[in-house]
Amino acid sequence: MINSGIPLQYFLVLAAIMFFVGVYGFITRKNLITILMSIELILNSVNINFVAFNKYLYPDKLQGHFFTLFVIAVAACEAAVAIAIIINIFRRFNNIDVENVDEMKY
Repeated sequence: MINSGIPLQYFLVLAAIMFFVGVYGFITRKNLITILMSIELILNSVNINFVAFNKYLYPDKLQGHFFTLFVIAVAACEAAVAIAIIINIFRRFNNIDVENVDEMKY
């Protein structure tokens, strides 16, 4: 283990807090945009874990960084598709609350 200044536990606590705030936001919010932001928060907490464990377990390798780049690319694609769906839902129902969207066809 390399001595870096910031202990691994700090990164894990930060990632856990971000993860549970994202889960709480996903479960309790009704607006589709805030649900999407909660999903992004969950994915970013996973990215923090990837980079932190890579730094402390294998400091000479970059697997954690590559996994993080892959997760960021997938999250960007997911956000683009989700925003396109949300725009179509808004055009159809003039609202983006989850409770008001009750049909999937036009």
